[in-house]
Amino acid sequence: MARTKEDYRSITGPQKAAIMMLSLGEDQSTKLFGMMSDDEIKELSQLMAKLGTVNSNVVERIFIEFADQLSSTGSLVGSAQNTERLLLKALPKDRVDAILEEIRGPAGRTMWDKLGNVSEQVLANYLKNEYPQTVAIILAKIAGGHAARVLAILPENFAMEVIMRMLRMEAVQKEVLDGVEKTLRTEFMANLARTQRRDPHDMMADIFNNLDRNTENRFMSALEERNRESAERIKQLMFTFDDLVRLDAGGIQTLLRHCEKDKLGLALKGGSEGVKELFFKNMSERAGKMMREDMEALGPVRLRDVDQAQNAIVAMAKELSASGQIVISEGREEDELVY
Repeated sequence: MARTKEDYRSITGPQKAAIMMLSLGEDQSTKLFGMMSDDEIKELSQLMAKLGTVNSNVVERIFIEFADQLSSTGSLVGSAQNTERLLLKALPKDRVDAILEEIRGPAGRTMWDKLGNVSEQVLANYLKNEYPQTVAIILAKIAGGHAARVLAILPENFAMEVIMRMLRMEAVQKEVLDGVEKTLRTEFMANLARTQRRDPHDMMADIFNNLDRNTENRFMSALEERNRESAERIKQLMFTFDDLVRLDAGGIQTLLRHCEKDKLGLALKGGSEGVKELFFKNMSERAGKMMREDMEALGPVRLRDVDQAQNAIVAMAKELSASGQIVISEGREEDELVY
């Protein structure tokens, strides 16, 4: 939760401007927004959305600084909703949506700064569908370390094609660079901002997935008493180790190649019979025999250790699913595979 701003001396000039805009009436703020450039609106809107609560004494000091005759309007709260409402009074909806989507996306003043704050996995998933020349231009504009991590994730043949284009690349014309930047903004960043607006139930499902079994059961029981509808929705969104039965044979084999054997044995020891059968069915006879022997050799294990191992396997499955290497069926008819 943002702390209440009480120290006038710690507030920056741009923050003072954001406080002023939030405290003005809609007619006045509309006129001011209409006189600003897109970059000014973006910067000011971002500050307004993150402002939090401002002490009334601070508001009064700012009013006095800007105009001697203005007085305090009391405390105010800067939020994304208030900012969007004010912007809609001054600007067309499509322009407001573009501004707010960029604010909600990764931090950074320029497009290349923003790309530097996008995970390499997400960026690689987008770039692998672009032309090698376009990818070469983009990777040449971001930090070398980040570009290297993206290249390592891209399909090898495609990555080599990108490297060859980067080696042969000459000075990129401004029009070409502007076109690439515009595409990134309208397609990649806009979609990224939309996907980052998480449903609170989805967020809680992720949190519950990482609780140990006893704590999860305790909280879920308490939630069912207070809000059964939310509890049921969280249960539907949760993905547990036993839900790995929704993977096909290829998915299980891919997961096996990425799992640590020690963790897998510990996880399977506490898994359902259905999950155990699915994993063993997709191992070679020799590997399955060794895994069973390792599990027997573990003897009694703590439930907490089993939960941690299962959570690690589930996290790996989610990463592989996000990168498109495996498909986790949701159990609906349209998710069934046709061979």
